[in-house]
Amino acid sequence: MSLIKSISGIRGTIGGAPGEGLSPLDIVKFTAAYATFIRKTTTKTSNVIVVGRDARLSGEMVSGIVVSTLCGMGFDVVNIGLASTPTTEIAVTAENACGGIIITASHNPVQWNALKLLNENGEFLNDAQGKEVLAIAADDSYTFAPVTELGHEQINTTYNRRHIDSVLALDLVDTKAIADANFTVAVDAVNSVGGVVIPQLLKALGVKNIIELNCEATGKFAHTPEPIPENLTQISDLMKEGRADVGFVVDPDVDRLAIVMENGEMFVEEYTLVAIADYVLSQTPGSTVSNLSSSRALRDVTERHGCSYSASAVGEVNVTTKMKETGAVIGGEGNGGVIYPASHYGRDALVGVALFLTLLAKSGKKVSELKKTYPAYAIAKNKIELTPDIDVDAILAEVKKRYSNETITDIDGVKIDFADSWVHLRKSNTEPIIRIYSEAATMEAADELANQIKEVIASMTV
Repeated sequence: MSLIKSISGIRGTIGGAPGEGLSPLDIVKFTAAYATFIRKTTTKTSNVIVVGRDARLSGEMVSGIVVSTLCGMGFDVVNIGLASTPTTEIAVTAENACGGIIITASHNPVQWNALKLLNENGEFLNDAQGKEVLAIAADDSYTFAPVTELGHEQINTTYNRRHIDSVLALDLVDTKAIADANFTVAVDAVNSVGGVVIPQLLKALGVKNIIELNCEATGKFAHTPEPIPENLTQISDLMKEGRADVGFVVDPDVDRLAIVMENGEMFVEEYTLVAIADYVLSQTPGSTVSNLSSSRALRDVTERHGCSYSASAVGEVNVTTKMKETGAVIGGEGNGGVIYPASHYGRDALVGVALFLTLLAKSGKKVSELKKTYPAYAIAKNKIELTPDIDVDAILAEVKKRYSNETITDIDGVKIDFADSWVHLRKSNTEPIIRIYSEAATMEAADELANQIKEVIASMTV
């Protein structure tokens, strides 16, 4: 059993004793703590909190507890039901709500669930705010409302369509170009909420030929839900048969977008943002942002357009904070997370699909041909399971010491920049692991960088 409390929310496995996983008692505690924080900090007078969830098996149970707890804390709840993370973010602002809770463990396997906490702007709490919620929970510093002040639940299932309509209304989304291209599009939605919204979006964009894989929102994930190559063999095999022009894969809460080329090969998650940024910058020049673990290709493409690039610490809230500081027109994360401020400040696979299809239609190229126009990098994503005897801080300090002659960035773990490559070592916010991301001109070189770091760790944990 695992319970992880971080900037990304409260995430844990379902079942077990309180405090060992995300038990019903833990759900009540952290929801009540969040409600207490919102009551103290919100500038809104609506007294409303929005709740949405993905389709995972525990979602209905967790949602029932969250909604009841919020009502017990005196808040009215707008329950939007099965909805993506970006849809829930949009609903918070549309409802003029005080905040929102998204019930999803994102890319984690089926036994996990989580409470992702939003502020009144429909954006994730920052580190300091998240720590305040955790402190309230640790001290049990919350008080439930008297019977005459209990909140009420309102069901509103219109937001999937409203989200789609907002995507169609974006200036850079060209539905005519997409319809005229007559694409055949394959979709793998891992049997979560993406199976509801992505086919609806494609039809609204003018796509007539859609091949649906795992698009029943049962929560019974057809494969490990993280949209990385080893989990995407089904759609890859379909694409190799020449049955579609492009394949889209989303994670359970639809904030990450992976693309499969017409030949069955991966476009590579890192290049989702790169390609979309290339299109956005060609129409609306401006700065870009991604996190430290993302490909250099975004920097290269940004500079190709004569614009400036900045890097942030890992975590969506860190990316959006840096985007606001720099006035970025596009940004995101190398895990397929596209953040387009013209829509909203949140990773959004619906926006990503619409912008990519517009780019593809206007380019007149196959997806594989489009990929060849971007800087060629290979990124290796490794991880090491954490055990109680691993001292992460000591490991980071040793890595900095051993590579002190290189360019070091330590705002989030340790990133070492070499002339033509980089490696980034950090503790995950969402899993009990150390992530080791490395990038170079070839996968062999990227793997070698990662192996060097693994050797350092191994020498310290023998």
